[in-house]
Amino acid sequence: MLRASDPLTTDVVGWAWHQRDCPRPSPPRKRRRVALGICGLGAGLATLTLFAGFLIFVGTLARHERTPTDRVDGIVALTGGAQRVGDAIDLLANGYGRRLLITGVNERTSRDEIARLNPSQRALIACCVDLDYRARNTIGNAIETRRWMRAHRFNTVAVVTSNYHMPRTLIELDHALLDSDRILPHPVVTEAFDADRWWQSPPAAKLVASEYVKFLASWVRTRFEADPERSRAAILIGRGKPVKMVAEPLAMRGVD
Repeated sequence: MLRASDPLTTDVVGWAWHQRDCPRPSPPRKRRRVALGICGLGAGLATLTLFAGFLIFVGTLARHERTPTDRVDGIVALTGGAQRVGDAIDLLANGYGRRLLITGVNERTSRDEIARLNPSQRALIACCVDLDYRARNTIGNAIETRRWMRAHRFNTVAVVTSNYHMPRTLIELDHALLDSDRILPHPVVTEAFDADRWWQSPPAAKLVASEYVKFLASWVRTRFEADPERSRAAILIGRGKPVKMVAEPLAMRGVD
């Protein structure tokens, strides 16, 4: 039997007669927990910001094609879809521009092949359409567009590409031309990509998510890059041949 004078140090099964001190986290552990909490909060805010930006990006995509209200000096079509080239040729035929540049053409695609696909515009294609085989990506498209405009002394240009590709194209062209007021966007809208129901189609969701990531990368890159023709990123992004082929001097080959 315990007496009052006995020290309370004996444990009874299931009970402790004395109060033990609980170990307290050491200062380094507390700091790590705080740092992890801050990192988690920052990551959450970054994720929300990116997702909000993604929704804004999708919301700005054109849902319908519109007839241009202004005329420009030249028209540029970026390859990647047959309808892009067809729409650009229609704009040229309707007098919205004086010449058309089709940039990023596959090396196996000839002028005759383009004319065969647009038989009613053979004469127009023969006289007023230029083909660019050098561009390997959107950066290259912007570089070749700038060169083409300088060669023909054009001040304004209408750009034809898919609606989901247009935001990134405008960033690259604005960076190359240094003046967004010289660019008239003409987004192409197809049934294959529905900007209002992208989440219902895994391929469409993957496409728009990929384009959003590329859009952000282009925006960041152009904030730090002085001239796209000296872009190291372009060489890394280029497919097949390095993009230094895109940036070769015009005097070596002339305008296509």
